[in-house]
Amino acid sequence: MANTSSAKKMVRKIARRSATNKARRSRVRTFLRKVEEAISTGDKAAADAAFRSAQPELQRAVSKGVVHKKTAARKLSRLTTRIKAIGA
Repeated sequence: MANTSSAKKMVRKIARRSATNKARRSRVRTFLRKVEEAISTGDKAAADAAFRSAQPELQRAVSKGVVHKKTAARKLSRLTTRIKAIGA
């Protein structure tokens, strides 16, 4: 356990930050799950709409440091490819 007052404060700060990051990560996963569900149903319009709403959410997570930049790019690229494949 933390001994000094500054260490105790850091424990509090880390707990707050962890809770915030957890909420952000959960929010991103929810948006991505909506895209996945739309893709699995085969509805291209719904998948495209869900993707358009998920894209800024994922970028926001990148800017907040929750998700790595290349991870987000990879996820978006793979989703785009799968959405394009629905119409073909």
